[in-house]
Amino acid sequence: MIPDFVIIGAMKCATSTLHDQLARIDGISMTEPKEPNFFSDELNWAKGMGWYESLFESMPVDDLKGESSTHYTKLPTYPLCIPRMHEHLPNAKLIYVMRDPIDRIVSQYIHEWSQRVIEDGCTIDDAIDRYPMLAEYSKYAMQLSPYVEKWGKGHILPVFFERLMHNPQEEFERVGRFLGITTELQWDMDDAQNVSSQRQRRGPVVNAILGNRVMQAVRRTMLPESLRARIRSRWTMKERPVLSDSSIEKLHGMLDPEMQRLGEWIGRDLTCANYRDAVMRERSPEWISKETA
Repeated sequence: MIPDFVIIGAMKCATSTLHDQLARIDGISMTEPKEPNFFSDELNWAKGMGWYESLFESMPVDDLKGESSTHYTKLPTYPLCIPRMHEHLPNAKLIYVMRDPIDRIVSQYIHEWSQRVIEDGCTIDDAIDRYPMLAEYSKYAMQLSPYVEKWGKGHILPVFFERLMHNPQEEFERVGRFLGITTELQWDMDDAQNVSSQRQRRGPVVNAILGNRVMQAVRRTMLPESLRARIRSRWTMKERPVLSDSSIEKLHGMLDPEMQRLGEWIGRDLTCANYRDAVMRERSPEWISKETA
């Protein structure tokens, strides 16, 4: 009982939306939780393959089985992930969703701020230097290279967030063809998740208040909505942060070699500046030559 396919990332690229849309299709079963992070996170890896297989054991035998863990494309944070994964899932199909690399960094900054990974007072411009992961996770060619080496391009589907949001039905059908799904697929527009620019800053106290059902009932009963709104506003990032021109220039210098390498794989002249135009024109980008593992 192991997955037939894995959505391996990237972070903040609508992988949760794709996971949920696939879970709605007859003949496909997706894990709960969505992100087992088994091969990456040491605490989960220590639970053993039996724990991982248990996530799939209740699924119908004939279903295509999948999971989605964006930690699998977070080099260099999780260096043991890929060899572990290849040892146990050598034949799995892999889906990698990419997004404008600068937009992805901004969304990750908001996420890390909300999770208190990024400390109070650290602006997004400061965070570029203080938290290298922000740029590392947007180095798509670097993240993909070991997967290409071990699985081959024929086992990996490149998906682009902008195309998925602009024409979800077409891209969803493309995912289905890659997975070998012969039944009709229908993207559910009502169920698609929105990427929010506002995130609540979470911590032990906030999590206790927001997650406890008794506390939820007390809040709704005892506190007027106007007061609850004021409290929420104190924990919420009001505006989407904007990178300075100098930070954008710095990131372009760091990421453009990665964009160029990715562009060579998909036959597009690709930079951070022209990313959207390059991936949105004509048909969906594909590998120039599809190798088999």
